[in-house]
Amino acid sequence: MQMITTAADNAAYFAAVTNATRRAHRSYFDQHVIEDTELGYLAIDEGDYGALSQAMIDRIVYTAPGGLTDEY
Repeated sequence: MQMITTAADNAAYFAAVTNATRRAHRSYFDQHVIEDTELGYLAIDEGDYGALSQAMIDRIVYTAPGGLTDEY
């Protein structure tokens, strides 16, 4: 994992974490923050990608578990 070194990186990371956490409360799927060398930090929904590739898993820096369950 790479260290966050600038204020812009720090702000981008926390914005992505906030986005993932908010989305996780209303989702059946985990929300991941991944680090992208060109785009910075992105919040992704695991349900949009199906089985994540190992390359994508290696770039995960934060995970917010899905807040909904379909079990009764």
